[in-house]
Amino acid sequence: MKRHFGLIAAGLLCAPVATVAQDARITPEIASKSITLGNGEELRIERIQDPDHQLTGEFTKTSRACPPFCITPMTVSAGVETVGELEVVAYLENAVAAGTSLLLDSRMPEWFVKGTIPGAVNVPFATLDETNPFRDEILKALGARQSGGAWDFSVAKDLLLFSNGPWSDQAPRAIRSLRSAGYPAEKIKYYRGGMQVWMLLGLTVKQPTS
Repeated sequence: MKRHFGLIAAGLLCAPVATVAQDARITPEIASKSITLGNGEELRIERIQDPDHQLTGEFTKTSRACPPFCITPMTVSAGVETVGELEVVAYLENAVAAGTSLLLDSRMPEWFVKGTIPGAVNVPFATLDETNPFRDEILKALGARQSGGAWDFSVAKDLLLFSNGPWSDQAPRAIRSLRSAGYPAEKIKYYRGGMQVWMLLGLTVKQPTS
């Protein structure tokens, strides 16, 4: 099985970009954010400036059948914080940049390659299921340690997970799988808006290169 998690783009360094003339800002004080990955790749998070821009394709649909496209609850697991877009940007800028945390795209690879949030790595929700024979290796890659069959998550990475949006159960399923493995709730956050809301707000989408 291929491992779809190019984990830990080490040493993300984040800094605000010099203010430019932008009508669609992230906040009144923030026009955009720039991120330098550990490999030297420059990313930029900003909003699309075209006031007539509209979503197309899958993310314009409103009424798909439930199941499987059901509205997910705001709280997916006790103790797991649900966050919004500004918190995702701050998480990248601070926690991920410090090397203690990861932003995880929980979608399957065919969705990930269409575009993701800058700085995210792909850990598909199905790979975290206890039936996956490679799950333990993934947990170890996230920083968990195993001794005598018991898991120690004391030095495991903090995680922020997302998938396609409020109608997508992939991130919630990934979170429940992590919790069932013993991953501490306080080390997990959930971005419920996912790619649909991220794109609806015109925020930068990164096209993975591999």
